[in-house]
Amino acid sequence: MLIEFDKDYLFELYTEGKASDRKHRYQPEIIRGYQKAVFLLSSANVITDLFKYKSLNYEVLIGDKKGISSVRINRQYRLEFSVREIMGEQVITICRLLDISNHYK
Repeated sequence: MLIEFDKDYLFELYTEGKASDRKHRYQPEIIRGYQKAVFLLSSANVITDLFKYKSLNYEVLIGDKKGISSVRINRQYRLEFSVREIMGEQVITICRLLDISNHYK
């Protein structure tokens, strides 16, 4: 899948392992989990490939976050993203990373 980053801090966390702003500072374990989740998302050809990784706990959200999917970073944090497919000669799935959310807030 092609990965798009909706927010600058998501790109910085993935490439540099830290964010430049104070609001989005996370523990090293969370950053490693985030980087692993993004790597697995980028290596998947289609969204159904995520089902084979039980640790990600892929799910489509309901309610206020309808249309958004999530994977688990750790027990507390989830990576929220949206998925769209572009039709043409090939089916290209674009995964747009939206936010890192605290599951229990």
